[in-house]
Amino acid sequence: MKRIIKKVAVVGSGIMGSGIACHFANIGLEVLLLDIVPNELTEIETKKELTLESKAVRNRLVNDHLANALKSNPSPIYSQKFASRITTGNTTDDMAKITNYDWIIEVVVERLDIKKLVFEQIDKFRKPGTLVTSNTSGIPIHFMSEGRSEDFQKHFCGTHFFNPARYLKLFEIIPGPQTSQEVLDFLFDYGSKYLGKTSVIAKDTPAFIGNRIGIFGIQSLFHLVKEMGLTIEEVDKLTGPVIGRPKSATFRTVDVVGLDTLVHVANGLYEGVPNDEAHDLFKLPDFINKMLENKWLGSKTGQGFYKKVDKDILSLDLDTMEYRPAKKASFATLELTKTIDKPIDRFRVLVKGKDKAGDFYRKNFSAMFAYVSNRVPEITDDFYKIDDAMKAGFGWENGPFEIWDAIGVQKGIELMEAEGLKPAAWVREMIASDTTSFYSIKEGNTYYYNIPTKSQVKVPGQDSFIILNNIRESKKVWSNSGVIIEDLGDGILNLEFQSKMNTIGGDVLVGINKAIDLAEKEYNGLVIGNQGANFSVGANIGMIFMMAVEQEYEELNMAIKMFQDTMMRVRYSSIPVIVAPHGMTLGGGCEMTLHADKVVAAAESYIGLVEFGVGVIPGGGGSKEMALRASDLFRKNDVELNVLQEYFLAVAMAKVSTSAYEAFDTGILQKGKDIIVVNKDRQIAEAKKHALLMAEVGYTQPIKRTDVKVLGKQALGMFLVGTDQMVAGKYISEHDQKIANKLAYVMAGGDLSEPTFVSEQYLLDLEREAFLSLCTERKTLERIQFMLTKGKPLRN
Repeated sequence: MKRIIKKVAVVGSGIMGSGIACHFANIGLEVLLLDIVPNELTEIETKKELTLESKAVRNRLVNDHLANALKSNPSPIYSQKFASRITTGNTTDDMAKITNYDWIIEVVVERLDIKKLVFEQIDKFRKPGTLVTSNTSGIPIHFMSEGRSEDFQKHFCGTHFFNPARYLKLFEIIPGPQTSQEVLDFLFDYGSKYLGKTSVIAKDTPAFIGNRIGIFGIQSLFHLVKEMGLTIEEVDKLTGPVIGRPKSATFRTVDVVGLDTLVHVANGLYEGVPNDEAHDLFKLPDFINKMLENKWLGSKTGQGFYKKVDKDILSLDLDTMEYRPAKKASFATLELTKTIDKPIDRFRVLVKGKDKAGDFYRKNFSAMFAYVSNRVPEITDDFYKIDDAMKAGFGWENGPFEIWDAIGVQKGIELMEAEGLKPAAWVREMIASDTTSFYSIKEGNTYYYNIPTKSQVKVPGQDSFIILNNIRESKKVWSNSGVIIEDLGDGILNLEFQSKMNTIGGDVLVGINKAIDLAEKEYNGLVIGNQGANFSVGANIGMIFMMAVEQEYEELNMAIKMFQDTMMRVRYSSIPVIVAPHGMTLGGGCEMTLHADKVVAAAESYIGLVEFGVGVIPGGGGSKEMALRASDLFRKNDVELNVLQEYFLAVAMAKVSTSAYEAFDTGILQKGKDIIVVNKDRQIAEAKKHALLMAEVGYTQPIKRTDVKVLGKQALGMFLVGTDQMVAGKYISEHDQKIANKLAYVMAGGDLSEPTFVSEQYLLDLEREAFLSLCTERKTLERIQFMLTKGKPLRN
């Protein structure tokens, strides 16, 4: 049976419910969001002479919750326009409407009695065959469906989204006793393909997979911090980006999530897993109980492990339970990893450390390895699902078994034995069967050790993905220090940046030209994409700064011209070039996106021309391209200045889209040409498909444009008056005005006496001249230096 989801009903509109509703609206579905009717009026409602029967009162809770969600930052919705896809109502008046919905998701308070009442109502109104799922984070699924109809039980299971639903990729699917295989297969595929999630089927055990392992990891650290006499700053230093975890690391993450939320799950585990070998670790240490008593719950109460007082950050001393100025943490072992780019390559060094950090990692990893190995087959039959859950739900770059592989399976066992721990029997059986690692790579696919067959089996679901890590060496065609060019098969090449933060410098530009040369000679198309944290943060401003400070203006002019020429080569080659942006796609990364034949963007793409922040205008074809795109929208009898102004402001205000969908509104992406992929893991494969399709239908090299209409003095005058007013009103500084006026000159096509048709090269020359002149300004150099040293823009 083919199942199509057009409408989703979400029952419960709290933070999770509203977030889930927004994410279904993100992917284009019609959503009904319901919550209970309030039992008393507010002061404002009384003054307005409303009653408990007034619709505004009856829907107050759901409307307030959704409004708060839509105002929150980061936003749960790709574009505020998408909020119109959500209809609100209440469970008393509107529950009958669920008859017309394809999937009903329960997201009410974590109490079994309340959930069972909600399911009784749902069972009354749902059509046979309608999916019903619960977003519970820990209540056993088998309890919830007791007493429900046979059809309900067959179509019921747990679907656990992690908060925030838009951003965290884990989607745990937990079958009930009667859930049909068709429902599980459908949800697994739907989560990955439509919701952009990492779908993981978990067993119906306490806290499922993600929270069972995640809470063990945090509780283990709570006990270790006291045992080793570490400070919270030291633990956060040791458990953050250095090991491929989020910047918020451990204690800052708990502050953001809320200590009470974490304690709720930990207490549930303490009660729910009495036979767990690490049962005592789920017991809360004294300092946690003291914090709960004091209501130091984190961000929601203004203080937790950290506390902000004016501009100062204070941290909690776990011995005195008093706040003190935060102390910078440093360890000799961490210094040894500074030259190692990838976290996965650091673990071998970290566990050999001779200082407190080394001791910490040996204790921490050995406890984690022992625990995860003993959870198979209790929480899952396949250990790779534990890695998937930790990466997708907790933002770990590598899962525990991947880390264990990096250290060495035998070495991991030795670490455990030194701490009086031991792995599960299946790990020793694996080694005895001459398998020395949990994972292996064959022909671009990841294989894992399958316990029942004692052999390496292909991880399912990879056919929709191209994993660059798996093909980087075997399919390499050419490389330099800035890029690697790989053969994706079927005549399509991929160019992957290898520079720090994927910045675009000389080596990257050489690599792009080389990739186009190769593709034009022997291949059918080119994808420019990578699977790093961000597509590219832009041009290498360190190089620009050095040239400008040394006043090497001829070399700087050549470097800017090379950047422009390379972007034009992306646009004008004999093969289709697909650019696949994701994450931060700023400055030069955005300019590359602007010049693609087609963009296959990840939904989570933050794209913008941000050069104003470092005191220059877009100099790699971005200013030219925005003028060209405005020109293409000019219509007879329209006010052309208004169109140009929109594009001018997008650059002058350094607008960055908060999703790829918003990039259509800023003019960076183009409707009818560019597409969006919700699941980033599918992006390279999707980009390859489009390159192939464009080649197969007969791609012809475009002809360079000479028909760009510029408005000359008419537009320039308007922009100059505008910037004068902005300075007079103290909205911008004089240097901001200087930059804006340079941009105005370029986008107006100079001070031509009347509207004129010009070539792209004419605009590129104006753009390069303006960029170079700004590089001679002291205040621009101050901005670049500030960005290089502080990582944020300077307003001067």
